[in-house]
Amino acid sequence: MSKVPPVFGLIDCNSFYASCERVFRPDLAKVPIVVLSNNDGCVIARSYDAKPFVKMGEPYFQIKHKLRQHGIVAFSSNYALYGDLSERVMTLIESLVPAVEVYSIDEAFADLTGVDDLDGLGRRIRSLVLRCTGIPVGVGIAHTKTLAKLANHTAKRLQAQTGGVVNICNQFKRDWVLRNTDVAEVWGVGRRMKMHLDSMGIKTAMDLAKADPWILRKNFSVVIEKTARELSGTPCLELDELDLPKQEICCSRMFGKRLKDLPPIKEAVAMYMMRASEKLRAQNSLCKKVRVSIRTGMFNPEEAKYANGVVVDLPYPTDDVRLLTKAAVGALDRVYRPGFSYSKAEVMLLNRCKQGEYTDDLFATSQPAEAVKVMAVLDKINGRWGRGTLRVASVPRSSDWGMRREMLSQSYTTRLDQLWTVGCD
Repeated sequence: MSKVPPVFGLIDCNSFYASCERVFRPDLAKVPIVVLSNNDGCVIARSYDAKPFVKMGEPYFQIKHKLRQHGIVAFSSNYALYGDLSERVMTLIESLVPAVEVYSIDEAFADLTGVDDLDGLGRRIRSLVLRCTGIPVGVGIAHTKTLAKLANHTAKRLQAQTGGVVNICNQFKRDWVLRNTDVAEVWGVGRRMKMHLDSMGIKTAMDLAKADPWILRKNFSVVIEKTARELSGTPCLELDELDLPKQEICCSRMFGKRLKDLPPIKEAVAMYMMRASEKLRAQNSLCKKVRVSIRTGMFNPEEAKYANGVVVDLPYPTDDVRLLTKAAVGALDRVYRPGFSYSKAEVMLLNRCKQGEYTDDLFATSQPAEAVKVMAVLDKINGRWGRGTLRVASVPRSSDWGMRREMLSQSYTTRLDQLWTVGCD
C-alpha cells in the first residue's frame, strides 16, 4: 500500500494587529490603519490599504503629516487585545483540524493529511474564524510547509480571484505559483540571501526549486537546501505540535520617559520580573540565574551613553517572584551609575530547568513547599481578577514612567470596565 503524502495547511491572519483594531470599530472597516511599537515609536503593522503610503519601521514622529494627508489612523500597540483575539482564533482552528502547530501570534500550521475536501475545509476555516472573531484569514494548502507558506502568500496576494484559499497540492497549480513568485517571497529568504541567489540566476521560487540542493548546501547552509527540497515537493519539515519550554525568558521595555534616579528604575525592574516569573511558572519551569541590565538611549548624540548588566546566581532553582525580584532589584545597585538618563531595563531568567531535572547538593537548600503554594495562589487570583491584582510590594499600581501609549484602544475583551457597549436611542 502506497503511503499517503502529507498535507499541510497554513492559516495566517490578514494584517493581524490592524484587523484586531477593526473588530470593535466597524467605522474603521474602510479606513487605513497603522499600529505603532512601544512608546509609539515606529510602524510595526499596517492594514492592506495603508501599505502603499507607509513603510514598515518608519518613525511615527516623521510621518504624522503623511498619515493625516492620507486619512490613516494610528494606534498604540494593545498587546492584551491582540493576545486574547489570537487565542480565540487558534482555539477555533484547533477545533476544525486534526493537529495544529501555533507558529506565531497570527499564524498556525495544520495537519490536513487524509482530509478529502481540502478546499472546502479551507473555506470553512476562513468563514468560521471571520464570523466568530471578526479576523480575516488566508489559507494555503500544500504537500510541504514551505509550499503551504507560498500558497498562503498567493491567497492573500490574489484574494479577489482566490477567495483567500489556495490549494497547490495539484502539480500544475504548484508550478504556476512557483513561476509567478519572486524568490524573496519564499519562507526564510531574506534580503541578503536574495542578493546571493540573484547572482546565481535564481530569480523565482521555481528557480530555487530546480536548483541543485547540494550546491545550495555547500554555498549557504542546510536550511536553504531544505527550503529548495520543500519547494520541489519533498517534505523536510514536520508539524511541531509541542510548545517546547523556552530556555531563556526575557522581559524588556523602554521607559515612557528618561529616568535618572534609581528608585523608579527599581520599580520598573520589579514589574518586569513579575511578568517574566509568570511566564516561567506558565511553562512549569524553574531558573537558576537572573540577568539584569539597564541602558541609556543610544542614538541621541547629545546624550551621554552607558549600558551595563550583571548576572546573579540564585540560592536554588526557583519560580518564586519574591526571591527573583529581590535578586534583580538588588543587582541594580551594582550596575546603576548616577548622572545618566536611562531609557530601558531588561530582566532575563537563565539556566531554566524542570522540577526533578537537576541534582540537589546534599547540603543545599531547595525551594520551600510553602513558596510553591504561595505562587499557585498568586497565579490563581491574578488569573481570575486580572494581572497585577496581587503583586509584590515593590511593584507600583501606577507610575509615570510606564510605556507611552497615547493612542491605545480599549481592551474590549480583557477588562470589564472597557467592554464594548451599544447605545440605544
